[in-house]
Amino acid sequence: MAKGASISGFPEWLPSERVVEQRVIDTLREVFELNGFIGIETRAVEQGSSLLKKGETSKEIYLLSRLQEVGHESDTPIEDRLGLHFDLTVPLSRYVVEHSGDLAFPFKRWQIQKVWRGERPQEGRFREFVQADIDVIGNGDLPDHYEVELPLVMVSALERLREFGLPKATVHANNRKLSEGFYRGLGLTDVEGVLREIDKLDKIGADEVAKLLVEGCGADENQARACLELAELTAADGAELSGKFDTLCEKHGIANDSEAYVLARQGLDTLAMIVDEAARIRPGSVIADLKIARGLDYYTGSVYETFLDGAAALGSICSGGRYDNLASQGNRKYPGVGLSIGLSRLVSYMLHTAGAHANRVSPASVLVAVWNEEDRSASNQIANQLRARGIAADVAPTAAKLGKQIKYADKLGIPFVIFLGEDEIAQNVCALKNMVTGVQEAVTSAAALETIRAEIARRPAGAILRES
Repeated sequence: MAKGASISGFPEWLPSERVVEQRVIDTLREVFELNGFIGIETRAVEQGSSLLKKGETSKEIYLLSRLQEVGHESDTPIEDRLGLHFDLTVPLSRYVVEHSGDLAFPFKRWQIQKVWRGERPQEGRFREFVQADIDVIGNGDLPDHYEVELPLVMVSALERLREFGLPKATVHANNRKLSEGFYRGLGLTDVEGVLREIDKLDKIGADEVAKLLVEGCGADENQARACLELAELTAADGAELSGKFDTLCEKHGIANDSEAYVLARQGLDTLAMIVDEAARIRPGSVIADLKIARGLDYYTGSVYETFLDGAAALGSICSGGRYDNLASQGNRKYPGVGLSIGLSRLVSYMLHTAGAHANRVSPASVLVAVWNEEDRSASNQIANQLRARGIAADVAPTAAKLGKQIKYADKLGIPFVIFLGEDEIAQNVCALKNMVTGVQEAVTSAAALETIRAEIARRPAGAILRES
């Protein structure tokens, strides 16, 4: 068999790294369910017609073909082909429409699943990766208070990960109605185009964005500069935000009785509510940041990006927003608001920068040694007795020298080794070696059980440790 080669953008975690990923998943799921979210899983593929409507990301879709169709793909319109989903929001909208009769609304769901995106691989950015999403979907309408609640749930989840070395997370929020109203007040009509270019601000800088606004969105230099001035606004409370925005509107001649200003004010009021309400519940967790745009076209209201303190190079690790028009059935609309964590990027950062690592690779707490192959059944019996008491146990693969079996346990991070020699059998005890302390003693089965349980409680399987 030929030696395999890694494929750029498609990560495979080592067992010890997978333990960290699984612990992160378990933690997020626990927080989501504590807040009443229901878990679902959707299929990996969607119709091209659904995937191709969603802005810049549409260019990164992986379309599917069977081998016998290779060379004939052009015979089928892209809209009629199947593609791998690039996020979990598009599948959710389809899922809600298809199962609306069976769901209770507002429908609060969490979903942790792989997605595929054909972007250029780089550090922390993958073509196949796991996302962790929470969304609330309404039937006909959706109260604005969910636009506060969801970012706070995400912040709560990320706070739980700080014990594993993750820095403090802050949600940066904007509202598309605010941005759209301001752009229209300037005389710009290609609002979606402006939003897509502003979304590139942190990646390419203000000068390049200004150039794109002029070349691609019909802006003159003064309009482009005004768009960048709006993007520079930040505020920690609603009053500060309102004052800064009105000053900017006055500077650029946007009258407060114009339709554009009224639209912008709707978005501003919602954003101010989000920032002020979040400050009452979890101070400093959410700030207004008017450069947040989000490149996906389906957002209609609040938009969010989340950044870690001291990790500017990582960029946003959690994003989302409000979408009112993504899912519909006849005259019935299903508005939603949601956020998504790029879980694979987060785990990569935790492993390679934050110093997180698992306390052991194997989930087994005990390795039962095999004195000789004739006694393997006795070792199996001991392992089964431990398993019956809820203690994960493995049996040594061979009756090698005891030192080799102990070395095997050490490599897997198994904290205890039990073995029965002739002396132990004669005394009705077992030899228990603590791999953490190095202590070995002859104890009764009951004493061994209590010692193992105490260690498991102190250092559970899959615990994440930090480098000192």
